[in-house]
Amino acid sequence: MDIDSLRARLAGTATLRPVGKVVGVTGLMLRVTLPGARVGDVLIVHRRGEPLSAEVVGFVAGEALVVPLGDLAGVGPDDLVESTGSGLEVAAGDALLGRVLDGLGRPIDGRPAPTGLKWVPVDRPPPPALGRRPVDTAVATGVRVIDGLTTLGVGQRVGLFAGSGVGKSMLLGAIARGTSADVVVVALVGERGREVSEFLERALGVAGRERSVVVVATSDAPPVERLRAAQVATAIAEYFRDQSKNVMLLVDSVTRVARAQREIGLAAGEPPARRGYPPSVFALLPRLLERSGQGESGAITAIYTVLVEGGDMDEPIADEVRGILDGHIVLERQIAGRGHYPAVDPVSSLSRVMDHVVSPAQVQAARRVRSALALYEQKRDLIALGAYEKGSDERLDRAIQAMPELERFLCQDALHSEPLDRTRSELLRLAQKLA
Repeated sequence: MDIDSLRARLAGTATLRPVGKVVGVTGLMLRVTLPGARVGDVLIVHRRGEPLSAEVVGFVAGEALVVPLGDLAGVGPDDLVESTGSGLEVAAGDALLGRVLDGLGRPIDGRPAPTGLKWVPVDRPPPPALGRRPVDTAVATGVRVIDGLTTLGVGQRVGLFAGSGVGKSMLLGAIARGTSADVVVVALVGERGREVSEFLERALGVAGRERSVVVVATSDAPPVERLRAAQVATAIAEYFRDQSKNVMLLVDSVTRVARAQREIGLAAGEPPARRGYPPSVFALLPRLLERSGQGESGAITAIYTVLVEGGDMDEPIADEVRGILDGHIVLERQIAGRGHYPAVDPVSSLSRVMDHVVSPAQVQAARRVRSALALYEQKRDLIALGAYEKGSDERLDRAIQAMPELERFLCQDALHSEPLDRTRSELLRLAQKLA
């Protein structure tokens, strides 16, 4: 760390730190007496063994409710508690590219600590609405079905809705490798430990890791670390955006972030509301999701995965996220079952900014192809049974004839990245056959 950064941190550091003590532990929550504590403050609990970091989330009857940022083992009554006087911060900078961090922004890849970083707050308000530039430029993902039929714009925020086991992690890895963005920031929240290495080595690959920062909080991490992982990744993405770079932020998954907040809220005494989620979850989601998007110079293009239980697109988290974001990409288990990768349902997927980032010719071509796919899907059973008589519907006849080429367009090898210009020209050619 350079001398200017040290001076800046010292200038904002209190010379006297309030001291208190632990008075109780209830489930996930510590109860602490600490003068001057504020919601969001990071505390240091001097327990038996290594000190424990924790965060204030509320107050009851003069006691601070504190969520630990680690395991509670070793904490006892009357343990000394010290306030840092500030909220959680993370070090961000170019030296993080190619690195893997935990949910609190600490390196976990076994390499030396990065240098030359700047400390930034993990939780900060979204940029003002009138300070955002319009989304008017397309961003490539390298995935044909997305770039052609649901084209994304630089600074757009979109949800990737999928059940478990339909290839969303592989798709995120393909986007990270094929995107035209300058920097990629990935947050893996609540993943199984085994899947982290697989994502880094298979989905992301060497080429993807070189320009990526990966933040990991596995399913066994404390709930506050799983929650903060998404905010840490967003804070790092904001740093690069403020350096006038175009950033691709991939968060897998926002559902697990909401579940972590549910654990914290219920432990703090919040009443459950919609399907067991307390009100704080629905206050958290817009605050988190609105932080991405266009800035004064750079931009954060964000893709948030949402776990859809049993294909229910109207469950509370999916419904809330879909209403906040600028589009949605739907992965269907039925399509994956036919051996298609990626298992994107182009009929159910939508980009709300596509009309503003591509030519009118591509918009018309995409609508024609989507219409043909929807019509074919409606009659799929009749066609498979041989009950459809050719000539009954001219539009369906053209869709049936073009279907082999449409299927080739929609399917793509997981390791192949398609240039945006080639995707556009192929889409226009297919649409001409359907005219």
